[in-house]
Amino acid sequence: MGDSVSVPPPPEVTKPTNLARTQAVPWLLFIVMLGIAAWLGMKAFGADERGDPVASALLTFEKQNSLTVFSSRFEVLASSTDERGVLGVDLLKSEQSVVMPAMVEYRIDLSSVGRDRMTWNEDTQTLEVRLPPLKVSQPNVDEAKARVFTKGVWVTSAAQDDLRRNNAAQAERKASLFAREPQILAMARAAGKDAIRQNLAVPLQVAGFEDAKVEVRFDGEVPKP
Repeated sequence: MGDSVSVPPPPEVTKPTNLARTQAVPWLLFIVMLGIAAWLGMKAFGADERGDPVASALLTFEKQNSLTVFSSRFEVLASSTDERGVLGVDLLKSEQSVVMPAMVEYRIDLSSVGRDRMTWNEDTQTLEVRLPPLKVSQPNVDEAKARVFTKGVWVTSAAQDDLRRNNAAQAERKASLFAREPQILAMARAAGKDAIRQNLAVPLQVAGFEDAKVEVRFDGEVPKP
């Protein structure tokens, strides 16, 4: 039994989804309530000094260890052949091609973001945050929704099972490779930066830094001049 009989065209993203805002909503609501409580506490005890911006940001990250910021949905093409025979003579040959939906998610591990990854610039009122590399999930290939095309005069049930397994494994490998294409990773990183900026805005305001800016980058990226 062979593997792929042709080189399929690269898959295309059909529905890239920015989850930065979608998942951040309940988290933001919690942060707003936390901020109101802190503000009322400061008023009650007469505290006038501004807080520590880095500590405020770290407290925010402690509330959610992992943040899913992006998902990529696309289709991959896989093709396999199967040959079976008697006494070493191939008598039956079949081929199966599938177009299979796949989805991959991109997450940021906030639990690994400590004080060493944050820098506060008092002069420019800027908090710089350096994030670890994105974590890419295992592709979720949906065999139930695959479009299947089979060729062969007589395809046995055993041959069909082997073709299905080969194509599913092949589709998962191709989806994993495609999920790490530079242009897809760039979109996921942009969504991740947007999510972090959004979710640090409220804690900084609560800490007394109303005009603070948040600059976000990933490991390996050059900071802005």
